Amino acid sequence: MTERFSLARRSRGALALALLLCTSGTAGTALAQTQTQAAAAPSAAEAQLQSVLDAHWKWMLTINPFLASTLGDHAADGKMPDMSLAAADRNAAQEQRFYDQLAAIPDAQLSEAGRTNKGVLMRMLKDDVDGNRFGERMMLFTTYSNWAQGFADLANSLPLNDKADYQSYLDRLAQFPKYNAQALEISNRAIAEGYVLPCSVLGNTAQTLSGPVDGKVEDTRFYAPFTRTRPASIGEAEWSAMQARAVSIIRDTLTPEYRGLRKWFEAKYQPACRKNDSASTLPQGKEWYALQARIHTTTDLTPDQIHQIGLDEVKRIVARMDAVALKAGYPNRADYIRKIQSDPQYFARSPEELLAIAALQAKRIDGMMPRYFGKLPRLPYGIKPIPAETAEGTTTAYYFPGSPEAGIAGNYYVNTSKLDQRPLWELPALTAHEAVPGHHNQIALQQEQDLAPFRKYAAGFTAFIEGWGLYSEYLGEEMGLYDTNEKMMGRLSYELWRACRLVVDTGIHAKGWDKARAVAFMKANTALTDANIDAEVNRYISWPGQALGYKIGEIRIRELRGKAETALGDKFDLRAFHDLVLSQGPVPLDVLSASVDRWIAAKKAA
Repeated sequence: MTERFSLARRSRGALALALLLCTSGTAGTALAQTQTQAAAAPSAAEAQLQSVLDAHWKWMLTINPFLASTLGDHAADGKMPDMSLAAADRNAAQEQRFYDQLAAIPDAQLSEAGRTNKGVLMRMLKDDVDGNRFGERMMLFTTYSNWAQGFADLANSLPLNDKADYQSYLDRLAQFPKYNAQALEISNRAIAEGYVLPCSVLGNTAQTLSGPVDGKVEDTRFYAPFTRTRPASIGEAEWSAMQARAVSIIRDTLTPEYRGLRKWFEAKYQPACRKNDSASTLPQGKEWYALQARIHTTTDLTPDQIHQIGLDEVKRIVARMDAVALKAGYPNRADYIRKIQSDPQYFARSPEELLAIAALQAKRIDGMMPRYFGKLPRLPYGIKPIPAETAEGTTTAYYFPGSPEAGIAGNYYVNTSKLDQRPLWELPALTAHEAVPGHHNQIALQQEQDLAPFRKYAAGFTAFIEGWGLYSEYLGEEMGLYDTNEKMMGRLSYELWRACRLVVDTGIHAKGWDKARAVAFMKANTALTDANIDAEVNRYISWPGQALGYKIGEIRIRELRGKAETALGDKFDLRAFHDLVLSQGPVPLDVLSASVDRWIAAKKAA
């Protein structure tokens, strides 16, 4: 998955704090791009469209000061986003106005690129507007993110290159009390109206709230920028003064706020937790969940249809796993999985060893990439452990996007907690998904494409992004990553895990399953360890619908590849196909399908 500076909040407009922090370029460049496009527009309709795109982008930069800073707009430095529900309502109203303006532009008078830009933005706007109508927008917690954890990642997301950058960073740290107060106001209302997470998923949440300020001030993520080499533009005395101010803010402002937040959570939120795990028990829960399914899959599939697709995929993948077990000399997959899950040789003995093995795997894949892609990103990526305060309750790994022009590399984060639950035979598939050819390759290329700024910096369709990540695991078979029975079982286990998501997520939120039933299904049908299963089921419960995008997206990408291979025969070029899929940035699956169809037609006509 991709980890972003997220409020775990109601709509893309609010979640832009996540996606938009982790982008490259400059605001000036982005705006120049749109202006250049407008200058070349051949029709009045194109000019009208460009006017709306420019206005929307300018507005996006206004309501997302973190984004604006990341893109080089120093007018936004030190400013904070407005988290209030009143701001959410104002933003939704403005998005509706943009939607109506776009709807009035006739498609027939637009170029192919214009129609794509219009369609993608309209879908993004509609998702936001529709999501804001539900009380679930007040649910600011998932087991993966909350506003406090997101704020603690600020230093990993913003440019910190000169005096202005550092001053802006410190100014923002000092404003956390107001930011926190807005989130608490929403969360207290959520408690009063019953929009809270189930009790079953809250085990590690309290620790994640105070964790960012635990230990020495100088060891916190907040202080990390001041452990770096002093920028040449900052004098020694100024640097010392900044370091002292950072210590003061972290000690006197952030620490009491974060510890107070934990006390609030333990005293007010946790006692009010829901006893039922299904989102369908929330007010308008069934309708809201159906919307989440549509948003995260970019399809009109119903939860029941998705559930059945999941069951069919589980059956297919289990058959492949049984075949691998037989090849390894075991009568069935269950016996083989028990063996490799209990064998010490398949587990790292230290966090450092796990990171080293993952890094070596990533580097080996790097060397294979030109065989499968004609265009590769310029931005490199690193590897880091997941922060300790969140590691025990979160997933096996995630990717955090970088920013080329801000001087920030992408990072592949690996979970180094509970080493006896992190089998090494899973690492090839995990690395293919989170690093290359998965998220780093896809997102870094997105940042370098000649696209309208909102698509380059704000589009984040789960079915495309995570579908590509899962497709990358599949591609690993062709790349030879799974060169032992154990590694192939790990690859199939990961695919089965995503198929099970379709069953379990819809089972919980559309069919009334509780956590115990979901865990039992995962144990019966995957090779995941108990710790990973618990973290995953907690994720599905606390973040309804998001996990559906992976398998639905991967199925569509594989279908499109198969369609192209059949239609083109000897004319099919795998590298060109991959370049095409990644050339548009994240798009809804119907837009991707139409693009591949046009590519096939052009290749056949050539």
